[in-house]
Amino acid sequence: MNLRKVALAVAAGLVCASVPVYAQTEQKTVDETAEVEHITVSASQVNLRDGFAGGQVSRGGRAGILGNLDMMDSPFSSTNFTAEIIREQQAKSVADVLQNDPVVRVAQGFGNFQELYVIRGFPVYSDDMTYNGLYGILPRQYVAAELLERVEVFRGASAFLNGAAPGGSGLGGSVNIVPKRAGEEPLNRLTVGYESQSHIYGAADISRRFGDEEQSTGVRLNLVQRSGETNINNQDRELSVASIGLDHQSEKFRVSFDLGFQDHQVDAPRPAVTPLAEIPKAPEGDVNFAQDWTYTNERQFFGAVRGEYDFTDNISAWVAYGFRSGEEDNLFANPRNVQANGDFSAYRFDNVRNDDIQSGEIGVNIEFTTGTVGHKVIASTSVYSSESENAYAFSDFAGFPGNIYNPVTVEIPDADFFVGGSLADPLVTEKVDLSSIALADMLSFFDGKILVTLGGRFQNIETRAYNYNTGVESSGYDESKFTPVAGVVYKSSDQLSYYANYIEGLLPGEVAPASSGGEVIENSGEIFDPYRAEQIEVGVKYDSGQYGGSLSAFNTSKQTAVVKNNVFTIDGEQQNQGLELSVFGMPTDNLRILGGFTWVDTETTKTQDGVLDGKSAVGVPELQANVNVEWDVTAVPGLTLDARAAYTSSQYASTDNALEVDASNRFDLGARYSFLLGVTDVTVRARVDNVFDNNYWASVGGYPGSNYLVLSEPRTFKLSASVSF
Repeated sequence: MNLRKVALAVAAGLVCASVPVYAQTEQKTVDETAEVEHITVSASQVNLRDGFAGGQVSRGGRAGILGNLDMMDSPFSSTNFTAEIIREQQAKSVADVLQNDPVVRVAQGFGNFQELYVIRGFPVYSDDMTYNGLYGILPRQYVAAELLERVEVFRGASAFLNGAAPGGSGLGGSVNIVPKRAGEEPLNRLTVGYESQSHIYGAADISRRFGDEEQSTGVRLNLVQRSGETNINNQDRELSVASIGLDHQSEKFRVSFDLGFQDHQVDAPRPAVTPLAEIPKAPEGDVNFAQDWTYTNERQFFGAVRGEYDFTDNISAWVAYGFRSGEEDNLFANPRNVQANGDFSAYRFDNVRNDDIQSGEIGVNIEFTTGTVGHKVIASTSVYSSESENAYAFSDFAGFPGNIYNPVTVEIPDADFFVGGSLADPLVTEKVDLSSIALADMLSFFDGKILVTLGGRFQNIETRAYNYNTGVESSGYDESKFTPVAGVVYKSSDQLSYYANYIEGLLPGEVAPASSGGEVIENSGEIFDPYRAEQIEVGVKYDSGQYGGSLSAFNTSKQTAVVKNNVFTIDGEQQNQGLELSVFGMPTDNLRILGGFTWVDTETTKTQDGVLDGKSAVGVPELQANVNVEWDVTAVPGLTLDARAAYTSSQYASTDNALEVDASNRFDLGARYSFLLGVTDVTVRARVDNVFDNNYWASVGGYPGSNYLVLSEPRTFKLSASVSF
C-alpha cells in the first residue's frame, strides 16, 4: 500500500469535510510584574498559552496534533521558554535558550557544527526541530534567537504526536519553535551589542497591526547582523538574518505566514575531538585547535503558512505547509586519535550539501458529548519530502599531526585522495518521503477532573540513496509502522494534577550490512522494520498561581542493532530510566526562579555475546541540575540581577565504560537596567557566562556510536542596549 497516496487522499477529504474543531484564539498574558508584549497568535494548533508568573516560561505548549495544552491538562511533560527570557539573557541561538533546561544538554553534530540537544539521554538533531509543528523547515545547523517567540521543549517520545523525525532522532524529546507575531501595541525596538573578543551585534524588531477596530492583520519584521571574532581565538563568525511574520484573524478564519532568510558563516570553527585510549585534560576554553583554512558556511531560505477555519462552534479544520531551500559549504579538519598529551592526527574533509524540503499537514477537530463524557476527536494526515544533493572530498587519511594544547597551522593538503561527486555540481544522493495518518480522542470525565487521551498514528518511512558519482539509485527503504498513545490526567484540585502516559518513538530501520568486524553477514541486504522506543511515564504537577513545578518518572526502552552468529538483528536493547524535577515562577514579588534536576540511569542489554550487557550508554550524564534566579532590586527601580548555575555529572566516552569524562559546573551572572529617556524605553544588559572560566569537556558524542568531545566555551562578556519607541 502506498501510504503517501492514501495520506494525500485523506487530506483532500478532510478539506472537503465539514467536520468540527473547537477554535481557540487566546492572548498571551503574563503577571503584571513581567514586561512582555501582549500578542495574539492565529491557528488553534499553535496558539500560545499564557505566560506563567514571572514571564520566563508559559503555562503550556504544543503537544503535536493535540495542539497547545495547558500544563495541568496535558498527560506529558514540557517546558516552554518565552521571548522574555530569550531577550533578557541575550541568547544567540536555540542552544543558548536550552541551557536553562535541566533535562537538556547541548552537544555538537557528528563531524560538523550542527547544534544538537540531548534530552533524556537521547539526541535531538537541530534539523529535527519543528517550526509551528512542521518538520524540516528551520535552518539545519543553527537557528538564530531573534526568530523565536517561544522555544517549546517536549520531554519524551513523540512519534504519535509529531510523526517520525526525518533525521532519525527525537526518542527522548522534541523541540518546537514558535515564530514571532505582531503585538497589540506598535513596536520599534533597536538593539546594539558587543561580545568579547570583538564581536558586534545589531538588530531591529518592528511590528504593527492594521485593519478594523480589532486590528485583525499584523506584521512583524526582524533584521539581525552579527560580525567579528568570537571569544575563541581566531574564530570569526558572521550572521545575517531577516524574517517577516504576517497574521490575519476574522470571526471564523485565521491564517499566518512566515518567511525567513539566514546566512551563517564561521571561519576557523573549533571542532570536536575524538580520544584514542585516554581522555585528555580539557584545554583552556579560548584555545582554538582549528586550522585557519577551515570554515562552515550555511545559507537557508524558509517559510510556512498555516490556516484554520471554523465550520461551526465546535468544528474546525486546519492546513499547514512549509518549505526550506538550503545550501551548505564546509571544509573541516577534526582532531582524531587524541592522546593524553594532546597529540592528534587530522585530515582535510570538504563537503557541500543542498536541500529542498517540503512539509505539510491537514486535520480536523470535532468536539461533542456522549452522555456525561466530553470528546475532542482529532484526525490529521501529514507528508514530508526532502531531496539532498551532496558531494565530498578527503585528503590522504594518513593526515597531518597536531596538538590540542599547542595548535599550529599547517599547509592545506589537497583533497584528492577519496572523492565522492563534484563539489561544484553535486548530484542528488538522498531522498526521504514520510507520510502518516493519525487519529485521537481526548475524553473528559467528571467535569474535567479526569482526562483520557487515546490514539494512534500509521507512519510510512521511505528513503532512497543514490551514488555520488553516477546518480544511480544504490539502496532503498520503504517500511511502515503503527505507533499508539495512551494518556490520563487526574486533577485532584485546581493546584494539583497527576498524569501517566504510554507513547512510542520511531526511527528508520536498518539494512543489514555486508560485513561487521571483518566477518561476513549472512543476511546482508535484509531490510528491518523501523526501530521503536517504548516509553512509560508517570508524574505530578503543581500550580499555586505564583509558582509551580512538576516531578516525573520515566522508562524508555529502545531497540538496538547487534550481530549474533554472523546474523544482523535488532534484538539488542538500551533502557533509559530516570526522575525529573522542574520548578518555575515568582515565589515573591521581586524574585523569579527557574530550574530543577534530571537523574538518568542507562543500561544496554542483549548485546553481542553479552560483552556490553549492563554497561551505560555513551554520553549520558547520570545527574544534571540547573538553577536560574532573577532578583528585582527594590532599592533601585529598574535594576534586575540574575545568576545561573549548571552541574553535569561524569559521563562515559566508550561503550565498555573504560573512558570517562569528569563532572563539570558552570556559573553565569547577568544584570539589566531599564529606564525612560524622555518618552523612550531604554534597557542596558550586561552578562558574564562561565564566570570562573572553567575548562571542561561539555559533551560526549551525540551521534549514535560516536564519542567525540566538545570543549566548553570560555568566559564570555556580553553587553547590549535596546531602545523601544
